[in-house]
Amino acid sequence: MIEITKEKIQVSRLIAAVSDPGAGAIDVFIGTTRNNTASKQVIKLDFEAYEPMAVKELQKIVDRAKRKWPILKYAVSHRIGVVEIGEEAVVIAVSTPHRQAAFESCKFIIDELKLTVPIWKKEIFEDGDVWVAAHP
Repeated sequence: MIEITKEKIQVSRLIAAVSDPGAGAIDVFIGTTRNNTASKQVIKLDFEAYEPMAVKELQKIVDRAKRKWPILKYAVSHRIGVVEIGEEAVVIAVSTPHRQAAFESCKFIIDELKLTVPIWKKEIFEDGDVWVAAHP
């Protein structure tokens, strides 16, 4: 399951989506909106995406991860639009037979997402906003 959504992410739904009787581990990464960056107060975030390409890129990342680790099931959900402080901006869940593969594959997916997926983040402050370079 891969989705780009304007709705709040239901973490329990993603965990249920990756549940599998062969899984000895489910790893979940939850990226949330924090209230500061570089000592500056963040009010909220606003995400934009080129959705068709974002979904394709996410699928490529997951396919690469599946070649490296024995992923049984996966779920990736990324918010677009305004994401308030404390809310989930991105959730990644993977199930694997053993914990190490779950940890490593989940980390790989979020790291690659940040590098290549066309999703852009605007940090909104009390005195203005700034687009953040998602791709170093």
